[in-house]
Amino acid sequence: MDLQDIIDRSQHIVFFGGAGVSTASGIPDFRSRSGIGGKKAEEILSRRFFEENTEDFFDFYKKNLLFPNAKPNTAHYVLAALEKKGKLKAVITQNIDGLHRKAGSNVVYELHGNVNYNYCTECGKMYGADHILNSNGIPRCECGGIVKPDVVLYGEPLNEYMLRMANAFVMASQTLIIGGTSLNVYPAADLVDSYMHSQLIVINETPTEFDNKADLVIHDRIENVLKKIKI
Repeated sequence: MDLQDIIDRSQHIVFFGGAGVSTASGIPDFRSRSGIGGKKAEEILSRRFFEENTEDFFDFYKKNLLFPNAKPNTAHYVLAALEKKGKLKAVITQNIDGLHRKAGSNVVYELHGNVNYNYCTECGKMYGADHILNSNGIPRCECGGIVKPDVVLYGEPLNEYMLRMANAFVMASQTLIIGGTSLNVYPAADLVDSYMHSQLIVINETPTEFDNKADLVIHDRIENVLKKIKI
């Protein structure tokens, strides 16, 4: 049975995705040779660095994590179309770019947050990504407080509500499609262990540790695979 057959027969699909979903939109991943990752990036994108070297944090953040001109690609649009048809019940993503929502997906659980949401650490007032981009040095609220991106930094826990809801959708899914992620990030990758049925699909350019547990494995870019799906 191929991917099209599985999708045609499924009425309760959940998609769990990572950085590979957005690379076709011009957003680099974190761990590949051309990505922004590495120990230095992990250090800078940590809660401790944010608190102790705030201006340097924002200098790196604005240059490497904000892509205001990025647009959804085929993968995002196909997933949104599957939701509109009633087959896809939720998108669970490790990405912080907000592109699933821009493409039209409504039920999206962003495990690591969203760069488009930023809040004052003093009064809680919310700001868009433009406020961060257009700031000089440390972005400030009108009250004088620091405006922090609502994204999960290294050393911070994931949002418990977000994690619980994502886990519930995975457990209830008939078909779980994993795409564009190496599944090396925990605790997000633990979600896959909650899947209880027999239509686990892994789509990723490189092998993952879950390939041997999957019912269908496709080693290709996620947008190349999904663009062939007939909705």
